[in-house]
This record gives sequence, structure tokens and C-alpha cells, in this order.
Amino acid sequence: MLDNMPRGTIFIEDIEVGMTRSLRKVVTDEDIEMFAQVSTDHNPVHLDEAYAKDTIFGGRIAHGMLTAGLISAVIGEQLPGHGTIYMGQSLKFLGPVRPNDMVFAEVEVLSIDLTKRRVELDCRCIVDGKPVLKGQATVLAPSKKLD
Repeated sequence: MLDNMPRGTIFIEDIEVGMTRSLRKVVTDEDIEMFAQVSTDHNPVHLDEAYAKDTIFGGRIAHGMLTAGLISAVIGEQLPGHGTIYMGQSLKFLGPVRPNDMVFAEVEVLSIDLTKRRVELDCRCIVDGKPVLKGQATVLAPSKKLD
């Protein structure tokens, strides 16, 4: 299940500090398996329940970068949206995301540099009211003005 705000573009000229956008997605077994195929990360903590039961997590977890990908989806589809270019991202993983968890991914505008078209974003993912990921992103936002 994917629940999100409308997709498209918010141009740098229309972005405001404090603006937020988000999505909600249930992370499925299929998502984890597809991410393993695409990334070539077949760590058994993600794919093998018997193996994962003996880890600190006590069971399978989603790849951290799969969760971080939800932040990328919000940035690339909503804020700023289509045409956005990633320049940098910091991430801190705070807790596991398990199969069938509903992840709430949100970005918030921290600052805007109109002359450089740069936007600093606070990024977070939450499961059951608990933060599982936080970080900041720097992006190059699309402009209404042609370069």
C-alpha cells in the first residue's frame, strides 16, 4: 500500500521554509526481495528468517537503504519533485523496519538558497510512532527560469 500526496514539481521560487511532504508505504516481503535483486545485497538478515532470528533484531528486517529510498521518493516526486537533483544526503538509522511495517517518510524544508537553487531538507522515517531513520539532504531544485 502506498499513500502519498500529489506528485509533480514545486519550483524553487515557490518553496518555503517549513514546507513538508510525505508518503506512507507498507514494506512488503516482495519489496525486500526486489531490493535484494536490484542492489545485489543478499544479506540473510533481510531474506532468511531462521538466520535473522539469531541476530540482535530477532527476525528479518528491510534493507536500510530501502527505507532511505522512501525519502528519495518524497524528494523526487513531491518536494521539490520532478527534475530535482540530489547533491548530498546524511542518514542515521535508529531502528529496524520489518516486513509489513507501515513507514511514514517525510521531508521538511530547512533552508533555501535561491541563487544556487539549493534546498536543505530534514528527512525522517517513522514506524508505529518511533523514528527509524533521520538525516538531511541537499538538493538542486528545478526553477521556473530557464538556465
